[in-house]
Amino acid sequence: MGITAIILTFNEEIHIERCVKSLKGVCERICIVDSFSTDRTIEIAKSLGVEIFQNKWENNYAQQLNWGISNCNITSAWTMRMDADEYLLPELENEIKEKIETIESEVFGIEYSRRVYFKGKWIKFGGFYPIRLLRIWRTGSGICEERLMDEHIVLTKGKVQKFDYDVVDENLNSIHWWVTKHNNYARREATDLLNQEYNLVYTTEISKSNSVKQAAMKRFLKNKIYNKLPLGLRPTFYFLFRFFFQFGILDGPKGWIFHFLQGFWYRLLVDINIYEIKNSCKNDKNKMIKIIREDWKINI
Repeated sequence: MGITAIILTFNEEIHIERCVKSLKGVCERICIVDSFSTDRTIEIAKSLGVEIFQNKWENNYAQQLNWGISNCNITSAWTMRMDADEYLLPELENEIKEKIETIESEVFGIEYSRRVYFKGKWIKFGGFYPIRLLRIWRTGSGICEERLMDEHIVLTKGKVQKFDYDVVDENLNSIHWWVTKHNNYARREATDLLNQEYNLVYTTEISKSNSVKQAAMKRFLKNKIYNKLPLGLRPTFYFLFRFFFQFGILDGPKGWIFHFLQGFWYRLLVDINIYEIKNSCKNDKNKMIKIIREDWKINI
């Protein structure tokens, strides 16, 4: 009843040791799918005894993860997804070890909560905790939905069981790195939203029957309510809702910075990208696709 973990990496020397060490006690195999890192990621991973696969990053996280699922020769009963800047809390490690052998046969997926830390601060409010994620599934029964952003593991069958303890998402890079990353994310999310509105090239629907209910509900609210609000105003509404009605203000000064950047600045940037492309293309889908592919460098 072993577990094989898949971790996607590109220049993760600052995180990879912490991540791998937290998995050592629960996984029979740890596979890194690396996008040809130029730092010490591979060197550190080899010293920790993990298996290393390399594949060029073509388009998005989902595509790379699904490549790993198909090419890491997984024979264990369970497969696990981890991000390099995450680590399991000891309580979750123990819970996995204690429960994985006794999971009922109709259960094909396991979900647990994620804690987000920003500059050492646990973001407890503003709708950021608990975030429920399906991260362990019976090998062969899970796939990552093909989206540019906000992708989830979905099951082809079976039920999902909830575990009680947490994985921690704590990125140790600088604020400059964080801003650059989200600047790139903004165009990817803008593409997803444009695709939803204009049906450009791909589907963005999450499975309703075999996914985490929280993820499906968030996707529903985003698609049916948030995305219907006016460009530019909706980031303001969302930030105020998150900061006051979901008590983000209680997260303190570091939390305020996080909620402002992630809840307002980032989402305003998404809207500005949408406004620019709509204004330039005048609802011409072919022009939109050309800009997304050639100017934004997003392969849709």
